[in-house]
Amino acid sequence: MKTHKRPSFQQGLTSTSPIPTRTISNEEFTPISQTRLQEHVDHVIETQSTEMASRLGMDRRTFLKKTGGMAVALLAMNHVFGNFFDVLAVEAAEPEAFLSRRGEHFFVFDVQTHYVSSTFTNPEWRESLLALRQRAKDMGLNPALAQDSKTMADLSWENFVKEVFLDSETSLALISTPPGPYPWTSVVPPKEMAHIRDEINRITDSQRMLAHGLVMPQLGKVDLDFMDQQDEVFHVDAWKCYTGAAPKGFDHGWWLHDEEIAYPMLEKAQKLGVPTICIHKGLPLGSVAEYNHPKDTIQAAKDFPKLDFLLYHSGFLGVHQINLEKARNGEVPWTSEFCRMKRKHPHLTNIYMEIGSTFAQLVITEPKACAHLLGQLLAAFGEDHILWGTDSIWYGTPQWQIEAFRRFHIPEELQEKHGYPPLTPGVKAKIFGLTAARVFKIDVQAQYKQLPKDYLNRIKMAYLEESPSPSHHAYGWVTG
Repeated sequence: MKTHKRPSFQQGLTSTSPIPTRTISNEEFTPISQTRLQEHVDHVIETQSTEMASRLGMDRRTFLKKTGGMAVALLAMNHVFGNFFDVLAVEAAEPEAFLSRRGEHFFVFDVQTHYVSSTFTNPEWRESLLALRQRAKDMGLNPALAQDSKTMADLSWENFVKEVFLDSETSLALISTPPGPYPWTSVVPPKEMAHIRDEINRITDSQRMLAHGLVMPQLGKVDLDFMDQQDEVFHVDAWKCYTGAAPKGFDHGWWLHDEEIAYPMLEKAQKLGVPTICIHKGLPLGSVAEYNHPKDTIQAAKDFPKLDFLLYHSGFLGVHQINLEKARNGEVPWTSEFCRMKRKHPHLTNIYMEIGSTFAQLVITEPKACAHLLGQLLAAFGEDHILWGTDSIWYGTPQWQIEAFRRFHIPEELQEKHGYPPLTPGVKAKIFGLTAARVFKIDVQAQYKQLPKDYLNRIKMAYLEESPSPSHHAYGWVTG
């Protein structure tokens, strides 16, 4: 499957379907065009939702924003791809049936979320993004941009709060950022990530947010000094790094097991008592894609057993980079290879695999490949070493991903043939948030007692009772 020769970059992509039916980018890659199977899903959703809306006496758009719309989307996915989602036809017509079959409530801790600042953002990056939005608007590629006034309000932290907390079941979220020329001039600098975290937690009177710091160890002492500042002044909760992205003045990435470049940074993290290292692995960034391969993590994890290494995207190359036929048969480049590497080190317990963008891309493009990838992660790393992340706000509200994962299962034939563990409710509970809570030392029982009484939950209850309005927007790039 080749990418459209001239990709059309669209922000705020509007869809009537509650689940995207084409690949969305998190701004770190050019997505593929809509596949024939995704087109088929689109057609089934349109046909079935029109019929069901008529039966229930409402318009199609209203129906798709209700639980029946999600049920129709999942049923359409099963119709096209095979039985990967636990959903019954009755759920499309009966909200009570949909809610009763959801099963237990999960504690959802999203360890990879994003928004774009309109005030602190690197000016060059911001102008580039605005230019792409203007192009999409001028060419009529995206009706959602018709009234855009270059404010990027849909990518602001205010809309982030609505999409992530009001329109989804997310309880706790970690703010991250793409890199920039320097750590302090990233898309959302550490200073602002920490500020937004503190403001949301202050206003809600509970812990709803955590924030990343950002490191670029190629800068040497400058980076180490900035780590001190991020710890002392911003009190960051973890470190985010991009081995494939070089700071200004460098033309290549770096390796996590490089004793001269990376180890001083890892030693500093350990000394500061911020032991969580979140590394972008997969979705190749930078001029040399190979630096995004996860293979360097094994040695670093051995040498720093007191640090936790969280591999964002699980080393997944992205659907734009892989052979989909091979992935359907269980060979997912980089991730499958890294799982085989990990199985040679069964006693290595400080590597965690995060599935932001990975799950979102695969589950709507090739659910069988998604089942293979999740099965391999479970077999190689264990159910208590996989973390939930969504890369939202780029994918819109995380709710569609939450619902898709809640209903997703690895078919028994794949379990039997490949030795994959099943995705039981207990396993999903760990992935959705219990494991991340352990890594970040969050008291889940205290959260369960605190969150229902906090200000944000009161706002959410009023919002859901009076005028819930999920946007069904995706804010990342798509290929037209």
